[in-house]
Amino acid sequence: MDEATKNALLEDVRNRLDITWEDQDTDRKVLGWIEDGVAYLNDKLGEPGDYTVPGFPRTLLFEYVRYARDAALDVFENNYRSLILAMQNDRKVGAYALESAEAPAG
Repeated sequence: MDEATKNALLEDVRNRLDITWEDQDTDRKVLGWIEDGVAYLNDKLGEPGDYTVPGFPRTLLFEYVRYARDAALDVFENNYRSLILAMQNDRKVGAYALESAEAPAG
């Protein structure tokens, strides 16, 4: 993930979590949680997700960071299992549609 994307996600996450104060230590923690969340969700997705646009990956990343901040990652996957599965299914359906569109008619 490039620096511009990291910084944009940091601002979006800070906004979502109502972090209104400026603090380098807090930003460093939040960036760490973002990076951990991206790695975790990319693993669940099976490919890099797009966290810059509305959708399952972005929503789950925001929730991952919220749970990390609240020291509740031990229950994140259980609480968001249905959204994680929906994200995986959405990717698979999209990949199938792409394969079907590219397959020669015959």
